[in-house]
This record gives sequence, C-alpha cells and structure tokens, in this order.
Amino acid sequence: MIQAVMDLDRKTTALKQLQGHMWSSAFAAGRRKAEFFADVVPAVRKRREVQTKVYIYSPTSVEAKKLLFRHSMQGDILELVVGHFDTKIGHKVESESYRKIGDSIGYSTKNVLLLTDVTQEARAAEGAAVHAAVVVRPSNTGLTDDKTCYSLITFFSELYLPPST
Repeated sequence: MIQAVMDLDRKTTALKQLQGHMWSSAFAAGRRKAEFFADVVPAVRKRREVQTKVYIYSPTSVEAKKLLFRHSMQGDILELVVGHFDTKIGHKVESESYRKIGDSIGYSTKNVLLLTDVTQEARAAEGAAVHAAVVVRPSNTGLTDDKTCYSLITFFSELYLPPST
C-alpha cells in the first residue's frame, strides 16, 4: 500500500508523517544531512537581516521539514524560518490553503510571496491574491510552458531586497 501511494506521487499527510519518522532516525544517527542550493541559505539570512519573515509550506510534514533545517550541510539553520505549514492546512494547489496561511500568520495575502517550482501552486496562490514566482532550477524538469505566465527566478539573489535601515 505504501509503495503504491509513493509510486503515484501522492502527497498524503500520513505518508509525509511516515517519511518524517524515517528521516528522524537517519538524521539522529548522522547518516543524513539536508542539502540546499548554494544561494538559498545566504539569501534567507539576508532576508532575516531586514526583518523579512520566512515561512515554509511543504507537503512534507512540519516535523520532517524541521529535521532538514536542523541537520543541513550548513549546520542548524532552523532559526531562519519563522514557521512551517504542511498539508494539514490544505493542499498546495488549492487557493484556500494560502488564505488560511495568511490568516494564520496575520498578514494580508497581498503581502505574501510564494516561491515554488510548481506552476499549479503558483496559480492557486495567485487565486488567493498571493504573489508568486516560479523558481527554475536544473532539477525541476517537470515545469510546463505555462511557467512563462509567472515571474521566473533562477537564483534567490534575484529577489528584490529592500535597503537596510
């Protein structure tokens, strides 16, 4: 049953929780470290310096995602992230999920930027008045031609960063 759900690439909450339990033992034993693109951590650090709040919304369980940030190749970077959301808030291809996140963090969705490599997620976010940019990386080969409807970035350094005060 589990293999069938994985083969279908279903982002079920139960499967993602199981994944988190498996990762936990691998991280605790030091057999696994999370790897981020080289530009991600420096860009997030710069964002935090100018008081930008960074949240993670992923189909991976919150617990599993925290493990990744605690056990990264750059060390424990969990403090860079203010909060985490997973499929308990809703699916990433549903606009209502982004409205719920805006309510949860106390911001108008008009003041939120979603970075994603899935155009269906960008479409859902924009349906909730969230700004969306599609991140184009060598590994996201599944991007379709409709990505041209969105702002595209290839490096996090391309994001506008307001001047420091």
